[in-house]
Amino acid sequence: MRTIIEPFRIKMTEPLKITTAEHRQRALEAAHHNVFLLAAEDCCIDLLTDSGTGAMSAQQWAAMMLGDESYAGSRSWKKFEAAVHEITGIEYVFPTHQGRAAEGILAECILSPGDVIPNNSHFDTTRANIEYVGGIALNLPCAEAFETGVPAPFKGNMDVEALRRAIAEHGKEKIPFAMITVTNNTGGGQPVSMANIREVKAVLEEHDIPLIIDACRYAENAYFIRQREAGYENSSLLEIVQEMFSLADGATMSCKKDGLANIGGFLVCRNSEWAGRFRNLLILREGFPTYGGLAGRDLEAIAVGLMEALDYDYQVYRHATVEYMVERLVKLDIPMVQPAGGHAVFLDARKMLPHVPQLEYPGIGVVNALYLEGGVRAVELGSVMFGHFDDEGREQPSPLELVRLAFPRRVYTQSHFDYLIEVIEEVWRNRDAIGGHRIVAGPKLLRHFTCHFEQMG
Repeated sequence: MRTIIEPFRIKMTEPLKITTAEHRQRALEAAHHNVFLLAAEDCCIDLLTDSGTGAMSAQQWAAMMLGDESYAGSRSWKKFEAAVHEITGIEYVFPTHQGRAAEGILAECILSPGDVIPNNSHFDTTRANIEYVGGIALNLPCAEAFETGVPAPFKGNMDVEALRRAIAEHGKEKIPFAMITVTNNTGGGQPVSMANIREVKAVLEEHDIPLIIDACRYAENAYFIRQREAGYENSSLLEIVQEMFSLADGATMSCKKDGLANIGGFLVCRNSEWAGRFRNLLILREGFPTYGGLAGRDLEAIAVGLMEALDYDYQVYRHATVEYMVERLVKLDIPMVQPAGGHAVFLDARKMLPHVPQLEYPGIGVVNALYLEGGVRAVELGSVMFGHFDDEGREQPSPLELVRLAFPRRVYTQSHFDYLIEVIEEVWRNRDAIGGHRIVAGPKLLRHFTCHFEQMG
């Protein structure tokens, strides 16, 4: 089998700042040991997120020049709406400046305090928007999701029996909708099967509960379905996503992921009464319903990007990159989520640092070590991001302690990933020297973005 090459060539370059170990040490201390607070120019390889950090195509840049900046009913809006309709088949479309704005409108319009929202796994802003209005974000991942080193084809699936129990326990009146996140970012970028979406939809239909898809990586999930689920091997990615959305009553989307854009999102639904509520709040929070906080040029770029993400050759290349990383790291016995996820490598920080208690945040230890060793910025997906406090105010750890290295789309090349492997290997060799951290300042919600840490011991 020949080497899978990038299905593009580079037309413009951006310099990387190569720093010394001493410079990185000073920078991390100035950032209070929180890599979110680092200056981007001090990060040689920036894998903090794949959200809005990708490189746009020549077709997207060309489309931006056609941006119609009319306040209402622009040509750019029509192109955006048509692309969303083609992919989702869902009638009511509301552009937003990014995915969390769509989540916020959905939560504020539909939720009441005490409502319960089941999901395979809520990501950070989804959970925060639900909790901000007094709701309860309930994670119901399948059992395989907790076995990081055990390969399974669809570890992003929802536990359908757990969903049945949740409905029986809370009652359908307290569950205004349920969600499925594709792919399951919290659980390691793992895909959700079409069969699982169908099963979840069937259970929800029994109780007249709508299904909302968190669709920010819809194209990557479709690629996994084509590769791993029987009956889809000859389907186009567009056909797969159209079937996926046909099972949904609505969706939220960050177009900064599989929209291949640097900003933008949308909220869609089939319910006309919901649509009326969304429209009014959109005008208040984001802008007129035909631009929703976006410039016409952004709408143009997204309309192109939504379709480019469904290019099969592009998805083959992107997934090959993640698989290459995982295969190399597995040979080094480095613990991580297997099989390879769709957009990132997820290291298992708890297994890497068994000597660091969960509430001393082993994921932060690994993240900071990666930065100090090679200027690599990653993100913790563990007890800082997903821990919680019980009714007595005691901090409870997350089920998983992961470190995500998210790959911006069409940005880094083979040598960058080889360098990254070398940095991870060096951190792994020196893992016994990595200690714990404590939080010394930070907010209650979404604390991982801005909190301050100090090293322990």
